Amino acid sequence: MRRGGTDAAGGLPAWAAGAIVAGVLLSSALVGRRNAPEPSHPRIDRWYHRLNRPSFTPPDPVFGAVWPAVETALGYGGYRLLRAPAGAARNAAVGLWLANSVMIGGWTELFFRRRKLGPSAAAAGAMLAGGAVYVAAAARVDRRAALAGLPFAGWLSFATLLAEEVWRRNPPAGEPA
Repeated sequence: MRRGGTDAAGGLPAWAAGAIVAGVLLSSALVGRRNAPEPSHPRIDRWYHRLNRPSFTPPDPVFGAVWPAVETALGYGGYRLLRAPAGAARNAAVGLWLANSVMIGGWTELFFRRRKLGPSAAAAGAMLAGGAVYVAAAARVDRRAALAGLPFAGWLSFATLLAEEVWRRNPPAGEPA
């Protein structure tokens, strides 16, 4: 492989793969920050903390620690995929990586900003399925990329259960509990 260049099979140069991953992670962080239930967003914070949440809901700092770690691992997987030789399997895995990264921000918008509990629970389930499909697709290209996606799929399993339980406990106004 040439220094800083692509390999003969067409993987992206390290700098290009790194720039793409950094852009995706930064965009996700900005969207997540925009929708976060914290003192800088008092209306979102008040609404979220008034929800009837299950006893297994982690404390707020856990979410603040888990999501960056999960997204960083997902970014590492994306980097490895972008550096892998070009081909249909690599392109499919990269597309799924990007789709899953976008869905993270979309979910925060749906749940926190728009307060759509039912659709956000459905979206969490779709993300779980998408995460599993991503891991399987990544495994066909790069084992380490697939392994880096496992925390994402695992956390989504829990997050889907949590989102569904919050939806169940907080029916829209006018509906029976």
